[in-house]
Formats: sequence, C-alpha cells, structure tokens
Amino acid sequence: MRNKILYLLFSFLFLFQGFSQEEPKTFTLNEAITYALQHNYSAINAQHTIDNAKKKKWETTAIGLPQINASIDYQNWLKQQVSLIPAEFFGGNKGEFAEVTFGTKQNINASATLSQLLFDGSYLVALQSTKVFLEISKNAKVKTDLEIKKAVINAYGNVLLAEESVLILKKNKATLQKTLHETQQIYENGLTEEESVEQLQITYSSIENSLKNATRLKELSYKMLNITLGIDLDQTLVLKDNLETLTLQNIDFKLLAKSFNLENNIDIKIAKNSKRSKELLLKLERSKSLPSLTAFINGGYSGFGENFEFLNTNQRWFGSSLLGVSLNVPVFSSYSRASKTAQAKINLEIAKTELTQTEQQLKLQTASAKSDYQFSIEQYQTKKQNLDLAERIEKKNQIKFKEGISSSFELRQAQTQLYTSQQEYLQAMLDVILKKVALETLLNSK
Repeated sequence: MRNKILYLLFSFLFLFQGFSQEEPKTFTLNEAITYALQHNYSAINAQHTIDNAKKKKWETTAIGLPQINASIDYQNWLKQQVSLIPAEFFGGNKGEFAEVTFGTKQNINASATLSQLLFDGSYLVALQSTKVFLEISKNAKVKTDLEIKKAVINAYGNVLLAEESVLILKKNKATLQKTLHETQQIYENGLTEEESVEQLQITYSSIENSLKNATRLKELSYKMLNITLGIDLDQTLVLKDNLETLTLQNIDFKLLAKSFNLENNIDIKIAKNSKRSKELLLKLERSKSLPSLTAFINGGYSGFGENFEFLNTNQRWFGSSLLGVSLNVPVFSSYSRASKTAQAKINLEIAKTELTQTEQQLKLQTASAKSDYQFSIEQYQTKKQNLDLAERIEKKNQIKFKEGISSSFELRQAQTQLYTSQQEYLQAMLDVILKKVALETLLNSK
C-alpha cells in the first residue's frame, strides 16, 4: 500500500512538471522578425522614446497657453519688527524717535494669477523644435527596427547554420566510425598497415571535437536568437525554415539593378534631422534678441488679526486685483548672444558637411553592398559545385582505399577536403541571406 501511494505521488509530480513546462515557440524567419519588432528590448525603448517626444511636444505647447497659479501665505510675527519715527510727528521733542510697529501680528494672503504669453521668439522656435524632435524619435525607431531585422536574420541564420553543421558532423562521424571499424578488423587480420588505422583515428578525433564544439555553438546560437527576439533565454524555440530554402528565396538578381534613392535611406533622413535641428538652434539664438511680452491679471484676499481667527465668520477680508502687461527687452549682453549665434552658425555648417559626407558614403556603401551580394551568390554557386566534387572525390577514395588501391593518407586528404567544402557551403548560404538584407537596408526596398 505504501509503495502504491509513493508511486502515485511521483507520477503526479512528474505529470505536474510536464504540464508546467512552457510550450516551444515556433517561428518562420518572417514571423521571428515580426515578433522581435514588438518584443525586442531596443524596439520597446525606441517606442517609449516616441511616446516621450509626444509628451514633450505638448509640454512645450502648453507654455504658450494660459497659466493659472494660486498661492496662500500665512505669517505670524513671533516678534514684530519695530520702526523708528521722529517723535515730533506725535508732538514729541525734536531729535527724538518714537518706537512703533505696523500691521497686525498675524496675517494671511490668498491670491490667484492668470498669465498669458503674448509674444516670445524663443517659444515659437521651441514649438518648431518639438516637431523636429518627434520626427527624430520616429526616424530613430525606424533605424532601430532595421537593425533589429538584421540582427534577427543574422541570429536566425546562425541557428540554422549550427543545426546543419551538427547534422553533417554527426553523419560524417557515423560514416567515419564505420570505416574505422572495418579498417581495424582488416588490420587485425593482417591485411593492411597500422598507419591506415592511425590516419583514420586522427580524422575521427578531429570530427568528434568539431561535433562537440558545434553542439555548444548551437546552444549559444539559440540563446542569442532568444535575446534578439526579446524572450527568456531558456524558452525553447522551433524554427520552421531551413537554410537552403531561405538561400534560394534570397537570390534576387533584380535587386542588383535597383537604383539607390537617397531620399528613402534612413541615414539620410537622420542626417537631415540633424541639419534641421542645427538650423532651429541658430534661429533660437537669434530670437533671444527679440523682446517678450506677457499679460497677467491677479486677484486675491488678505486677512489680518492679532490672533488666529481667520476661520471665524466675522473675519474681515480685504480684496485686491491687478491687471498688467510685462515687456522684457534684451538690450546689451556684452556680445554673449552674438558669440552664441556665431557658434550656432558653425554647428549648422558642420551639419551640412556631415549631410554631404553621409550622401557620398551611402553611395559608396550601396555600390559595395551590391558587389558583396553578387559575390555571395557566385560563391554559393561555386561552393555548391565544389561540395558535389568533394563528395564524389571522397567516395572514389573510399572505394579505392577499401580495395587497397589508395593509401589512408590520400583518403584522409579527401575527407578533410569534403569536410571543409561542407562548412564553406553552409557559410556561403548564410552569406547570401545576410548580404541581401544589408543591401535591402541601404536601398530601403522592404
């Protein structure tokens, strides 16, 4: 009975553990990109920056809207201030002073002020600046999204590369293990030299180490993809796409003929934002020499007494109101404003130069990206042909070795050439995918 209870308990715990584990998340490459654009940590912060810019825009706009401020001041003179007045005012002797105190020991004042900014050049520039700041934030979000897309494709591709590498190495290990076992038996029967076994053992050890390393890299690649997607490191992922299919989908010769439009490039937009912001800073410095005009109306009540009786219904309150206009005119700043204006002009010229430099650099980068993309396609085709050749050479040497026509050294050379061709082919496929997204980013084709 006791054993039965323990069995049921352990069965329940095992079942509970199975249900508590999270379901694996499955992604195609496009699904992974879409998910990352919403959940990647940088994407989230970029959206927060846009939201903050919108709030900043309203904060600046509100400066030019009516402002109401209210205040209540309570004063209690622990010892009232004494003033000296000539005694002769009260019929006293000339040259003598009488000690008097003015006002009551306690008083309270409550007032409210409505103010309205009528004109301020700095405020007008600030309104324009908030629009530019919001545009900068939106462009930064676009730039962030493009970088996230590239990072997801890179991480997704590296996972597929690691998966394929592990599968190939396992297959190579199994094939080599079989050859080594057969050669060992032949050697034990005295039909081949010991060197043949040793050569195969060297190759086997190398493949075994490569497989262990590829397995570790596979685990790291998954974790890197998790971080890029913005999910927990321990979340299990299942990728729907495979490396070869993605490579074929990313071969697009029409992309090589597409012209480069500067206006569509996000780096140009950011550089123009920088230039526009410098123009506004220059405008701001110039506006500081203009006068500012503010109107206000104030109203309030004051109460006085020797004791705190302000809450009584018979307390007397004295009202007051004031209407006014304040004009502030900058006159002379010892050339401080002129110096700041000159600095703003220099910064604007720097921004113009940087914009021109960015345009030229992007043209060069686009030409280079097209060349890299075309080369990656050519490399993929070449590496695929080389792999086919390496596989045939290795098979021929396997047959020759088993028939005693070729040596183990020649077989090892053929195997090493095959293994190298396999890895180069995998890397060539990944390069096609990565070079295409780099070119698409510059051309803004997607």
